[in-house]
Amino acid sequence: MNTFIQQAKRDKYLLVIILPVIVYYIVFHYVPMYGIIIAFKKFYPLQGIMGSPWIGFAYFEQFFDSIYFWRLLKNTLLLSFFSLVWGFPAPIIFALLLNELKDNLFKKTVQTVSYLPHFISVVVIAGMIVNFTSPTDGVINMILGAFGIEPVHFMNEAGYFRSIFISSGIWQEFGWGTIIYLAAIAGIDPQLYEAAQMDGANRWHKMRHITLPCLMPTIIILLILSLGNLMDVSFEKIILLYNPATYETADVISTYVYRRGILGGEYSLSAAIGLFNNVINLILLVSVNYISRKASETSLW
Repeated sequence: MNTFIQQAKRDKYLLVIILPVIVYYIVFHYVPMYGIIIAFKKFYPLQGIMGSPWIGFAYFEQFFDSIYFWRLLKNTLLLSFFSLVWGFPAPIIFALLLNELKDNLFKKTVQTVSYLPHFISVVVIAGMIVNFTSPTDGVINMILGAFGIEPVHFMNEAGYFRSIFISSGIWQEFGWGTIIYLAAIAGIDPQLYEAAQMDGANRWHKMRHITLPCLMPTIIILLILSLGNLMDVSFEKIILLYNPATYETADVISTYVYRRGILGGEYSLSAAIGLFNNVINLILLVSVNYISRKASETSLW
């Protein structure tokens, strides 16, 4: 105890700096966890959380028995999985390519242009997608029309939704993700490259045997975090882009929670579905972290 007090006195200014962050997480992340128990109650707003009757796992069973359960689970997993498969390597590859550029002005210009889409509002991105894919005056359909192809109603065709959602997400985020990898590359000891060059290594050899191995800890940590959020899809963009015609491939757990909980007022059911979603994320995070720690000795804890 005395040691803890001594360390707190020694690091008091650092503790003051991180205090707002601690308060934020306590107030907005940990205190609201109290409301999770409405997933096990038939919640009536007038009776409050503690006054509402306890019904156990009834809402979980209702969701698992729902005709929408497998569709929601499949769409959530497929959108997240393909976003990870195609989107996760993109910033790594782009960072490796940028690192090979010798013209610093051109390199900074390309990097700046690449991460600018990250700062564009999701609402604006969704509006751009809708405009670009419009069957009447959209750029994509105008190009198709030049080749004699009939206009395609992309946003009303369930088969196109995943490709549009995933590709637009990669375009918006890959430049921002590149910053982390470029920072990691900047921390690599230049003497490693000099020694490799003296041994006759070319750019490909340096990238393969120095840059990539030095990036692996960063790649593994970010992959663990990404897999830990596998069940979390970009809820806002889906809400803005989907419609009943594309529910078959676009409807995910978070959008279903929004419709049943916010629009339908079924708070207990939506809390149960959200808790199920978060438990799956927690299991994935712990499992992947454990596997990574055993296989590569790199992990979050």
